[in-house]
Amino acid sequence: MVLMAGTLASMTGFTDIRAGGWVRHLPPSMRPYAILARFDRPIGAWLLFLPGLWSIILGARGVGVALWLLLLFAVGSVVMRGAGCVVNDLWDRRMDAQVERTRTRPLASGALKPLDALVFLVLLGAVGLLILSQLDFPARILGVVSLAPVIVYPLAKRVTWWPQVVLGFTFGWAAPMGYAAASGVFWSWSALCLYAAAILWILGYDTIYAHQDREDDALIGVKSTARLFADNTRGLLWVCYGGMILLLATAMALAGLNIYGILTLALPAALLLRQIMRLDINDPALCLQLFKSNREVGLAIGLAMLVGQI
Repeated sequence: MVLMAGTLASMTGFTDIRAGGWVRHLPPSMRPYAILARFDRPIGAWLLFLPGLWSIILGARGVGVALWLLLLFAVGSVVMRGAGCVVNDLWDRRMDAQVERTRTRPLASGALKPLDALVFLVLLGAVGLLILSQLDFPARILGVVSLAPVIVYPLAKRVTWWPQVVLGFTFGWAAPMGYAAASGVFWSWSALCLYAAAILWILGYDTIYAHQDREDDALIGVKSTARLFADNTRGLLWVCYGGMILLLATAMALAGLNIYGILTLALPAALLLRQIMRLDINDPALCLQLFKSNREVGLAIGLAMLVGQI
């Protein structure tokens, strides 16, 4: 099975690991850590941050507080996304070595040892706790709870066909946490709708992302919604993205945002429709491109929230 996966990897020749970029300017001893935490590929930090952006705008008690929280969440997203990548790669280092896209990751390639990664993880966790200490009590509690799905997610692909849903609960956690930080309360119906919208969004875009590894995953026994839905992925995206826009509109209405903000959701809806129409599950490079385009989707949703507050 390992040999088959390696053969397939050689045939496809596709990887999203960068050989250059700004990381090459770091001291050689630091480069593997930056790559391990994906500091050179910020799209994951963006996607972790954006639900927090929406919820902070939705529940903001003032411009000054909102800007301070956005700064904390931006830095926290980079740090915690890095920590999540370390946890994920520790669990997956043997499987990553069998997949073309991931076999050059520091742990999979042997550039770093597991102990090195664990020490780095502790350092990232310390920075995360420092940021968490700056938030109100409700947000602190939610921040601590968020560690559970971060740890569980790498195991999900081994036991369920729906690991993207688990990732949705994990990456979407910034929505309730951001609302708690901005409003000072644990939850509201609007925050719950926002969280559900984030989960559907992540289920959709991570299914697109998982199509990059679909063939290799089948050989090594990794489960995903990309494998589960395969040629029916476009139908899943209609449900996920359509439900997401409806839930966002509901969240905005429940929070008392104006109709102009709700109508502005037409912009992210159009961007999501473009993803659905362009999707080719057999083109890994296109799948990566469509996945990355969700940064613009998330920013467009943030714009709609902002318009709704004016």
